[in-house]
Amino acid sequence: MSICIHEARCALGPEEAVHASIEIAAGHISRIAHTSAANRTTTSGCARIDLGGFLLMPGLINAHDHLQFSLFPRLANPPYPNYIHWGKDIHAAFPEVIAMHKTVPKYVRLWWGGIRNLLSGVTTVCHHDPLWPELRQTNFPVQVLQQYSWAHSLALGGNLRAAHAATPRGCPFILHACEGIDDTVRQDVWQLDRLGLLDADTVLVHALALDPEGAALLRRHKASVILCPSSNQFLFGKTPRMSLLSGIENLAIGNDSPLTAIGNLLDEVRFAVQICAISPRAAYRMVTTVPAAILRLNNAEGSITESGAANLIAVRDTGNSPAHILQRLSASDVELAMIAGRVQLASNTMLGRLPASAKKGLEPLSINGTIRWLRAPVTKLLEQAEQVVGPGNVRLSGAPVSIPQKATAAYGC
Repeated sequence: MSICIHEARCALGPEEAVHASIEIAAGHISRIAHTSAANRTTTSGCARIDLGGFLLMPGLINAHDHLQFSLFPRLANPPYPNYIHWGKDIHAAFPEVIAMHKTVPKYVRLWWGGIRNLLSGVTTVCHHDPLWPELRQTNFPVQVLQQYSWAHSLALGGNLRAAHAATPRGCPFILHACEGIDDTVRQDVWQLDRLGLLDADTVLVHALALDPEGAALLRRHKASVILCPSSNQFLFGKTPRMSLLSGIENLAIGNDSPLTAIGNLLDEVRFAVQICAISPRAAYRMVTTVPAAILRLNNAEGSITESGAANLIAVRDTGNSPAHILQRLSASDVELAMIAGRVQLASNTMLGRLPASAKKGLEPLSINGTIRWLRAPVTKLLEQAEQVVGPGNVRLSGAPVSIPQKATAAYGC
């Protein structure tokens, strides 16, 4: 089905947005035109969606997540010197909580991880763990990076040289490094260098303990870094030193997991701007075009461009720049999400604007009282999770979720 989106203001970058119409065919953006011209020449047979009053943005890219921990609460007795101490402590301090949540079937937890990302406007996510079969399915709520290799870390990653050697040509090799504040993890970059594992394909997650010499080493090797600042503050009482990291060419934001993060990716963006003094312009790029470059995405993800993937989200337009709007968003502001031109999420308001064919298959979910219609089997997934954690006890980033009792059946029209 071809789709024509009209009347929206479209983000072309962190500071630029124009009123335009977008035509979508075969999962890609086939045409972008100023509204006046598009109204005269719209391709016949397009299903029209009026997005007047909305800003259309590229779907966000979450550069780092552990999807199987989606239903876990934050677990820690901070502060810690490094991630090794944190891992040992939570298994000693919270064994019952961990055991209970691990009883929820893994595929159910993975699906909730996809839903958690979708609700915050994420259309592409990098999962830092094995690619379980669920994550390879085309019906998963968000796109999951497929071409990459990974190791957990120097201390917990096994044979890093073998993992690095197995990296497909031109794909990223991702691992946690310098996660903490002590000298043990500060030496990670130098040990990686001695092992011959620092190059332009290497992506370090966290890099909190970097010193000026370590940052210079990363710049020389053209390695990339993914920041998870709210997790760093929670566990170690410290956030990344942006004065050190600003010279690294590819620097993105990831959301980590609910075990340690403040919330979802939009919460992470607000945290980065407010606490880490990252500019709104930089933060916008750190969840769009920069992670697309780091993860070697090749379908123009993170941007709105002709022939690129039709991965889009819509939020209320305040007239400000896209970067200014993004820094203030929460999940309740995301009213439409499309992946490859297919509607994956819609608000009640948006449902009334969608053609019947785009609504079919959506199911309602209430998140802290806000209803969103999702292309996911949410009723079944909630039942399976509640069988373990108990009715009414399922949380996504701390927010309670439920099936709304009075949702309309408009999606079946």
